[in-house]
Amino acid sequence: MMRWVIGAVISLWVTCPALANNLDAAAVNDAARPAKQPATDKVTASVVKLQVLLDRAQFSPGEIDGKFGENAQKALKAFAEQNGFASDKTIAPELWDRLSAASEGAMIVEYKITDSDVKGPFLKELPSKLEDMKSLQALSYTSAREGLAEKFHMSEDLLRTLNPGKSFDKAGETIVVANVSAQRELPRIARLEVDKTGETLKAFDGSDRLVAFYPASIGSPDRPTPSGALKVTATNEKPTYHYNPEYKFHSVKSKKPFDVKPGPNNPVGAYWIGLSAQGYGIHGTAEPDKVSKSASHGCVRLTNWDVRRLGDNVKRGTPVVFLDAPTDSSSRQQEKSRGKRASH
Repeated sequence: MMRWVIGAVISLWVTCPALANNLDAAAVNDAARPAKQPATDKVTASVVKLQVLLDRAQFSPGEIDGKFGENAQKALKAFAEQNGFASDKTIAPELWDRLSAASEGAMIVEYKITDSDVKGPFLKELPSKLEDMKSLQALSYTSAREGLAEKFHMSEDLLRTLNPGKSFDKAGETIVVANVSAQRELPRIARLEVDKTGETLKAFDGSDRLVAFYPASIGSPDRPTPSGALKVTATNEKPTYHYNPEYKFHSVKSKKPFDVKPGPNNPVGAYWIGLSAQGYGIHGTAEPDKVSKSASHGCVRLTNWDVRRLGDNVKRGTPVVFLDAPTDSSSRQQEKSRGKRASH
């Protein structure tokens, strides 16, 4: 398997200029623990720092967007549980201190855009319909900015905010980005656990210790995620998406099977982990901002960077256990799923 090591292909500088709007590299790097629970819809320097720290610790907040939303809260709770701390929605001092102590280097660093970042080719527009994708030669990024945001696990909005007036399509331009290259190495994963109700995926090592956490989009009432235990059967970087008419997706009219070429905006993203139930897998997505916020067509969907990270550390035969919703909450989960837009 190919290991995606950001630090091997980029150059980073820690000295960063002050930026506008009170959200700059210095504000994030120097941010203290928030005294009260941050707002879920407001971008703050302390939450950007928290999300980078969680990402480095292998407790993914999904897309780093600077907001203390559901995914950041899930990741913080999982980290608290791993470290034996009581967990709630506040950022307790001991949690902040433990995360900070386990991580070295600035949260936000400078990055010089390379020729490969801007080379493309880029899509003019990503089709909204699956059938319109089958004629494309690749499901590429739509812009250099989209690629850069994904490279550093960030939302495009946060990347723009941290870099006012900057151009993202010029090689040699210096921007500031999340320093996710300082990520802790994962041990070999012995077991995966998919929580259908919590919409999370957890990874355990050989001693049954929780070593990684990821928010996930999981199933829908019309195409539910499997139950019980499966196994990893394969991993595939740059997968081709194969549409089968038996899937009977409401948005697809074709009565014949067709393929969609690989690329980060492929319906199953940039990486696929095959499971021992036909047609099911753990895969990436073209919409990292919607992970755990929209239903899938039965598979387990992570961000592209999270599924690649996971795939690099699992092997064939790794057990994948699916935890079903408790009886008393099954109706609530179904209602929640109906309110989500299904994706692949």
